[in-house]
Amino acid sequence: MGYRLSKIYTRTGDKGTTGLGDGSRVRKDDPRVEAYGTVDELNSVIGVLLAGEVPEAVRDCLTDIQHDLFDLGGELSVPGFVAIDARYVGWLEQVLDRFNAELPPLAEFILPGGTAAAATCHLARTVCRRAERLVAGLAPEAGINPEAIAYLNRLSDLLFVLSRALNAAAGVPDVLWKKNRRRDAGQSSDG
Repeated sequence: MGYRLSKIYTRTGDKGTTGLGDGSRVRKDDPRVEAYGTVDELNSVIGVLLAGEVPEAVRDCLTDIQHDLFDLGGELSVPGFVAIDARYVGWLEQVLDRFNAELPPLAEFILPGGTAAAATCHLARTVCRRAERLVAGLAPEAGINPEAIAYLNRLSDLLFVLSRALNAAAGVPDVLWKKNRRRDAGQSSDG
């Protein structure tokens, strides 16, 4: 294993720049830093989800994903480095299909909610979608690995399915979206 951080602060970022994995320095608001920072944020939201009670199969899946996200963050922080390949995407598809097969089909859109775990999983999904947008936006100029974008796309789908699986495991129904709910209930939009 490489060197370990023994000193946490270095003062090298005090002027608004940060070092990439290849040693180059960029502004802290650089699109590449924003992309891997959002992947880190996603990993943290998954960590919050895992801090609570979740079924073992979901825990195992999300723990593997946390490791993948570290690989992805490393890839994004080193220009030209590739860590995510088609095997990562294929694994997500297999896991997604397995969890989805156990759920009833959806006929309606659902709202984020149900259990706290499912709502947190929906939050992770939305952060994942933001990471995907940022990485896709970075791709044309930075030569981003297309599998990194595909991985985030599949992961957001999996997080949606996992949110439903978490509700199902807790015996809580998904919260269905009701179009024009207030109008149908005879209420005005201003209360």
